Amino acid sequence: MNDKERIDSQISRLEEKYKDSGQDLSSYLDGLLYQRYLTYWDYIHLDTLLSLQVPRTYFPDEEIFIMYHQITELYFKLILHEQKQLVDDKSQNLDFFIEKTRRINSYYKALISSFSIMIKGMEKEQFLQYRMALLPASGFQSAQFRMIELYATPLENLVHESERHHYSSKKSIEELYENIYWKKGATDLSTGEKTLTLKQFEYRYTPRLIRIAKQVQNNTIYHKYLRLEAHKKNNKELIGALKKLDINANVNWPLMHMGSAHRYLGKDKDQVEATGGTNWKEYLPPSFQKIVFFPEIYSKQELNDWGKQWVDHIFNPDKTTGD
Repeated sequence: MNDKERIDSQISRLEEKYKDSGQDLSSYLDGLLYQRYLTYWDYIHLDTLLSLQVPRTYFPDEEIFIMYHQITELYFKLILHEQKQLVDDKSQNLDFFIEKTRRINSYYKALISSFSIMIKGMEKEQFLQYRMALLPASGFQSAQFRMIELYATPLENLVHESERHHYSSKKSIEELYENIYWKKGATDLSTGEKTLTLKQFEYRYTPRLIRIAKQVQNNTIYHKYLRLEAHKKNNKELIGALKKLDINANVNWPLMHMGSAHRYLGKDKDQVEATGGTNWKEYLPPSFQKIVFFPEIYSKQELNDWGKQWVDHIFNPDKTTGD
């Protein structure tokens, strides 16, 4: 095909594409003729992006704190982008399932490996001062991370481990959500009541999270796995990818937060409260949370031992990776 034939073919395809839009192709070509050339900075809205860091104090390291959390939320958005495709997929194609899970793990690997910025990249003295200007805000209030959990596994798997045996899929979404594990981590250290951090979060996000939980009821990524044909469910590559996702989300990621909290909030005999008043020493360890997205792919012993390696990771943080 010569250049003229190729251009004629493209014009024909464009006419077909735009014939039902209410405008002829010539109008769209005029728009193409008049529009400005696209630049990198306009395409990614670079100036806007770089203006979104607004520290509340004059401590230089606060800007690091802000940017790292913004980067984290963008990675969470990437994870959700892949999860939504998995949930919406009707084909149950094994290669598609594996590839999307692999991508999610690559995002977690980047997050986990970069967390040294939080653990070693700020001066402790600065952090302990500017953090007081952030009250009662807390990373606990990351709605996207809660969405990741809802897309991954049914709500009954997210009920706190100490109460999970009381609940099943027959319970209402609202009842299951009210007993979700992370609410126990946002209790006042002295009274045991809900912290302002949790109350703020519930007011803003509970309707949205309940809506998502209902949308994916019986259609989470775990449900997608359970409905696969036997030979697909037993695929070693898929099982390996799902186990890696579970470990990344429910062991390695909280472990990195545990290491950061020990560095900045830990004391020899006591602890400094988190900005949201969360009881981090009890809440963060994976062995406390004991959240497993895909329980069927593990042995009873693996489930019983879930998260027990957290002590090694806390005292040997360089060994904690997303691999």
